[in-house]
Amino acid sequence: MEWRDGETEFTDPVIERTTLSRMFEDSAERHENRPAQQYKGGVYRRSLTETVLPAAPNGEFRALSYAEMRDIVRNLAAGFRDLGVGSDDRIGIFADTRMEWAQTDFALLAAGAVVTTVYRSSSVSQVRYLLGDPEATGVVVENEDLLERVLEVEDDLDLEFIVVMDSLSREYDRDDLLTLAEVHDRGAETFDADEYESWLEAREVDDLATLIYTSGTTGQPKGVKLSHWNFRSNVNQCYRRFGPRPDKDVPVIDRHSRAVSFLPLAHVFERTAGHFMMFAAGATVAYAESPDTLQEDFQAVEPTTGTSVPRVYERIYDAIRSQADESDTKRRIFDWATDVGVTYHEADSPSIGLRARKLLADKLVFDKVKDGLGGNIEFLISGGGSLSADLCALYHGMGLPILEGYGLTETAPVISVNPPEAPEIGTIGYPVVDEEVKVDGSAVGEAFSDAAGEVGELLVKGPNVTEGYWNEPEETERAFTDDGWFRTGDIVEIRPDGYIAFRERAKELLVLSTGKNVAPGPIEDAFAASDVVEQCMVMGDGRKFVSALIVPNVEEVRERAAREGISLPDDDRDLCRNDTVYEWVETEVERINERFESYERIKQFRLVPIEFTEDNDLLTPTMKKKRRNILDRFADDIEAIYAD
Repeated sequence: MEWRDGETEFTDPVIERTTLSRMFEDSAERHENRPAQQYKGGVYRRSLTETVLPAAPNGEFRALSYAEMRDIVRNLAAGFRDLGVGSDDRIGIFADTRMEWAQTDFALLAAGAVVTTVYRSSSVSQVRYLLGDPEATGVVVENEDLLERVLEVEDDLDLEFIVVMDSLSREYDRDDLLTLAEVHDRGAETFDADEYESWLEAREVDDLATLIYTSGTTGQPKGVKLSHWNFRSNVNQCYRRFGPRPDKDVPVIDRHSRAVSFLPLAHVFERTAGHFMMFAAGATVAYAESPDTLQEDFQAVEPTTGTSVPRVYERIYDAIRSQADESDTKRRIFDWATDVGVTYHEADSPSIGLRARKLLADKLVFDKVKDGLGGNIEFLISGGGSLSADLCALYHGMGLPILEGYGLTETAPVISVNPPEAPEIGTIGYPVVDEEVKVDGSAVGEAFSDAAGEVGELLVKGPNVTEGYWNEPEETERAFTDDGWFRTGDIVEIRPDGYIAFRERAKELLVLSTGKNVAPGPIEDAFAASDVVEQCMVMGDGRKFVSALIVPNVEEVRERAAREGISLPDDDRDLCRNDTVYEWVETEVERINERFESYERIKQFRLVPIEFTEDNDLLTPTMKKKRRNILDRFADDIEAIYAD
């Protein structure tokens, strides 16, 4: 693997041992006149665009150069210092992913603060915990809606100031409440270049940079302590894999790259991959209006790369397929084209005939799909969950390669990711440089005995690994082995070629009453490209057999019924009890079951009319299933399955 040697030997100004603040300053100096950020007009009531920046036209993006972004970051840092922010003060950011989140992050880090993140969707009680546990002395919120959530619990906190990114619609009679523009203006008045440099010099790479609270599929979130070097080393590791190495002849991430950012910056995946990594490389980051406007935002920005979680890629594919379902002819052409694309991708040496069919598939289908995503996508990166191998192969076949990776909040986050020059579909990639990995086979016993590689709980060591959890010494001790390996809690296979295949979360492994171990993830992932199944959750822990709760793809089911002249109930609950719909889903379940051993197959299932979402507390902010909540929500359906 020549690319592995290339990664190890690669040198570049991006790859340094510096703090995150110095990393940004160095990049801004190298790329002063290049676009750093793009922000959209008509989305927010930005206070910065009232006095500091011109507003972008409604629905359009305006670019901000690295020099302009640096000036804003410096002035904000000085403004926060003027508010009393000092070294190691914990300051919260409670906002959606947007231009100001990134600027505030770099400003607080430059001021010496420790940034603690709060998800935009956090409830009042979660806000109390996420600001109270780290003893935050200040918070930057997005708007008045989030401000009200903070004000509801401020008596339980010790906040010295609250800053709002957007302009305020009314007067608040308090001196400790400011807009972000007011912080900027205070900083512009007091900014001194030598003093600013002294703040940067005072920070060491091993100093704490942030607290990121695990999104919490179960239990109370834990505050993961991540230093400047945890993040900075992971930027180096990822840049060695994706940067413009001289030995590469594949697309790269560099100063010419453009990305659309929409995942939560409060989470570690986007914070590293779509934020620190991009700005270190001198790339341009545009901020989407919302996940619902991705297609129009992609078309406006024309990104070359992007990061997302599997659920979003599933949704994009559903949208592509639904357009193909507008007629029988379009559907047949789409199915033919995807078969050709996958065959072409998997062929070591495509024949002349296959190359000709691929050109036709491009012209009839894939070029239109690429245009829908802006026309310039070179590769996409998937993390934050397990991606269906079938779905990944379909994207590769369409000429939109998805490079799946793996990591945790505790590892800042990237442990492994597929290299652009040698992707292996069905794996979470090859470990990044300076990352040691091994498995503890005692965690799985007899399960996965047919695997070609080593299977067990993944253990890791590397410069990106956290030193532990905030105020949780016992949890920290449990997270590491006696000889210092971090326990990921995930069951993986380390293949003979060194690539890692994800198997299951150790705590989500189902142990049937028969003694058989079943990994629900691969079964659920197998439905990712289904046209009638929207979501699936597999169950069976302590039971005799595997079952599932299935959310049907209501829109596709209704369109199919209309094509076939079948009448369906208007109410979604009644639709889930309809015999025809059940039979369609049952056919899909039987097709998927053929891939698995008899004890892994879904023996019974129930259709449920409620999609698992973050809003109904059935998904985390990073779109992982909250299994305990789902089991509680549908307890009656589950008992009915096993009572039968």
